[in-house]
This record gives sequence, structure tokens and C-alpha cells, in this order.
Amino acid sequence: LREKMASVSEDDLSCPICQDIFKDPVVLSCSHSFCKDCLQTWWRGNQAKQCPVCKARSQTSDPPRNLVLKNLCELFVQKRDQRASAEPESRCSLHGEKLKLFCLDHQQFRPIDEAALDLKGELQKSLKPLQDKLKVFKQVKENCDQTAEHIKVQARHTEKQIREQFKKLHLFLEEEEEARISALKEEEEQKSQMMKEKTAALSKDIAALSDTIRTTEEELRAEDVSFLQNYEAAVKRVQQRPLLEDPQLVSGALIDEAKHLGNLSYNIWNKMKEKVSYTPVVLDPNSAHPELLLSDDLTGVRRGSRMQTRPGSLQRFDSYLAVLGSEGFNSGTHSWDVEVGDNQVWAVGMLADAVQRNIETLPGLFRIVFCDGEYTADSDPDRPATLHVKKQLQRIQVKLDWNRRKLSFSDPDTDTHIHTFTHTFTDRMFPYFNTVTSPCCSSC
Repeated sequence: LREKMASVSEDDLSCPICQDIFKDPVVLSCSHSFCKDCLQTWWRGNQAKQCPVCKARSQTSDPPRNLVLKNLCELFVQKRDQRASAEPESRCSLHGEKLKLFCLDHQQFRPIDEAALDLKGELQKSLKPLQDKLKVFKQVKENCDQTAEHIKVQARHTEKQIREQFKKLHLFLEEEEEARISALKEEEEQKSQMMKEKTAALSKDIAALSDTIRTTEEELRAEDVSFLQNYEAAVKRVQQRPLLEDPQLVSGALIDEAKHLGNLSYNIWNKMKEKVSYTPVVLDPNSAHPELLLSDDLTGVRRGSRMQTRPGSLQRFDSYLAVLGSEGFNSGTHSWDVEVGDNQVWAVGMLADAVQRNIETLPGLFRIVFCDGEYTADSDPDRPATLHVKKQLQRIQVKLDWNRRKLSFSDPDTDTHIHTFTHTFTDRMFPYFNTVTSPCCSSC
């Protein structure tokens, strides 16, 4: 049996049905062997009891066991398990002894366990960059997954805000439509009533004149004697009905269509401007530090709790509690007011587009800062300049004159200059806002 094992492979000992080593093999009259359970499963619903390989009809539904093949399979499995469980041991091919030394450079020798420990350490060092790189890839993939989910959240939130804004506009238009229709109907009622009264007065005069004319004409058709007898009464009746002035057409009786329809769209739009506001600076949510919360219209910012749902981004601040305006400027003159209110810690200014936002210092940042009751101005955080401000500021006006290389700050409430930076700007400059406590809102 051991001699047979030397030339037998795993394929030779595999069941044609399950492709695994035979378990309790049986042999058919056609000499093909199968696992007993595999064959019985194959024959279910097959009344012909054919061989699964050659299709020959079996002479019995309970074929005999193949004991030789069974023993071969068990021995094969035993040897295979022994080889798998035995720890490989390298030996000298010439002497058969276990190897104990490792040749470093064909001249030096070290114990195998020491050499293996050192080389494993070197290989571990080589593997470390790959492990670190794998962590980076996993982190980026996790961020991509978070970003994909956040995109959906952003889309739903933005859609909701759009619909709410249009609801307000629709409501305004509906109210304006109703007001104008009501004004039209009111004018219609007034002028219809005026014409009704005019018509009633004319009808009354017509009836009176008609009655006098009819009676007098009857007198004229009477016999001479009767006419002469009633003449004085007839003359008196005619004279008592003096001729009225000719009736005039009513002035302004028609609907004033020009008043209702003239420049209708423009007038509604002009009135709508009183209901809406324009903000020269709109905040960019994708740049906001995770702890900052923006208002629905993206004109205000305040500090909240860290928003775990916001994915990391190259655009987003991580070291600074800051947010940028959505639009940058690389030419021209631009200005806006910032309401800081009673906020006890804030910074307002502009940041160059090329600056990395997650570093500890921000080159290209020009700002004024309020902290611990003191106002400072800096383009270099290590060298801030103290600003002398007489009263606590509630609003800051920021004015950028990109072409003239000036960035100025003033108090719009008192029209007082605070500070001006002079710098040759080369990058696109973005409005910058930093708040730690209370709301800090940008507005026109």
C-alpha cells in the first residue's frame, strides 16, 4: 500500500462528483468509484441509476464499498496532515544535521536564530513604510466614503433651503397678486356704482320730460274749445319744467388699465427688493472649521460642537476656527461690513488663496483681532501691532483696493479709520472670519 502511495496524486483520489478526497468510496460495475453519499445524491430522481461519468446503467442501487481505495485515501490524508503539522526543519544535505549557522558574506558566520532576528528587524523596517502607506490609503478611502455621504447630506440640505426660499418668493408673489386683483375689483365696484347712480339720475330726468311732453301733446290734439279751456294750465305745466342742461359723459369712468398693467413686472420686482437683501460676502461651508456652524443663508457663523459628519478637505480649516468667503478677488475695489456685536474673541481680514489652511501659522493672512479686550493688527502673528480703539466695535468695514495694494479697516458707525495694510497682492484674496464664542455675521 505504501508503494502505491508513492505514485498516487490527490487527483487520483478525488471523487468525480465533489472533487474532494473520497469519503466511504463505492465502486460501480463500470469500475468508476464515487463517495457513497455523493452517488446517492446524484441518483435521486434518476430511476436509471446511471454512472455519473460514463452513463452506464448500474446493476444495483447499493454498490459495494471500495475498501482498497478507502485505505489509500485515509493513508493519503494522514500523510498530508502530518506534513502540514510538522514544523519544517532545514538540514544539511551532506550530513543530515540541523543547520545552525548562517553565512553573512561567505566568510563570516552567525547563529541562525541571531541572524534571523536581525534580518527580520531589517525586513520589518522595510515593511514599515508600506504599512504606513496602507494606513494613509485607508484614511483617504474612509474620507472619500465620508465625503460621498456628506455630498448627499449637502444636496438634501441645499435643496431644502432652495425650496424654502422659493416658498417665500411664491408667497410674496401670491400676496402681491391678490392685492393688485383686489385693487382692480375695488375700482371696478366704485366706477360701476358711479355709472349706476348716473344712469338712475338720467332715467329719472328722462321719465319726467317724457311725461310733460306726452301730456302737452295730448292737449295739442284736443278740440279747440277743450284746448282753449286748458291752455293756461298747459302753458304753466311746460314753463314749470325748465329745460335742463345737456347731460355730460362721465369723466374717468373707465378702468385705469395703465395703472394696473403698466410696468407691472418691474414694479413687483422693485417692491420685492424691499423684502430681500443682497450680501456682498457669502460664506463657504466647505472651508469652515468643523466646530463652526453657518446660518442657512450663509451670511453668519457661530461656534458649535465638532461636526463629525463633515469630512476632511484640503479646503477646510482644521487648526483655526475660521471660515472664508466663497468668492475671492484679484482686482478692483471691494468692501463689506462685518457685524461682530458683543463677541469677545474674533478676527476679520483676508487670506491669500495659495495658503495651506491646516498649518499653525498662515502666511498671506491680513487681519485685525479682538481678544482679551485688546485690538491688534497683524500680517505676522509673531509681531502684532496694538490698535488704539476708544470704544468696543460692533461692526467692522473691510475695504480691499487690490490694484492700489491696500486693505483697510474702519468703524462704519463712527466713520473712524482703524488700520490699513499696504501690500503687493499677487494671489486671489478671500474674506476671512474667525470666531470663538458669540455669533459673527457678515453683511452688506
